Amino acid sequence: MRLRADIYVSALVRRVFSAGDFAAVEKKGAEEAGAIFIRQRFRDGLETLYAPAPQSLFDEESSGERLFEIRLERAEPDSVREMLERERKFDPDLWIVELEADEISDLIPLAG
Repeated sequence: MRLRADIYVSALVRRVFSAGDFAAVEKKGAEEAGAIFIRQRFRDGLETLYAPAPQSLFDEESSGERLFEIRLERAEPDSVREMLERERKFDPDLWIVELEADEISDLIPLAG
């Protein structure tokens, strides 16, 4: 069984703050099963966008986990904003979490 989206986001935000970095929920989505998108902002103004990994990347052992994939890497903020707007039109119940941290690979599991 997968952890509720609101609990996952809350735990992620706490872990980021405990590491001395900044996190904020930009948009709240469906509490139980909303898709979670993560915007990682860098000091140079660029962003990386993490999105839910496709279901085809899950196996039986990881079916209860949340896995992410990099959708845009070190892109301009306008590109990230445009992609999130397209996703929001498709799924209005999604979550958007903004992180200001140099390294988050130990915070979110990546597919692949």
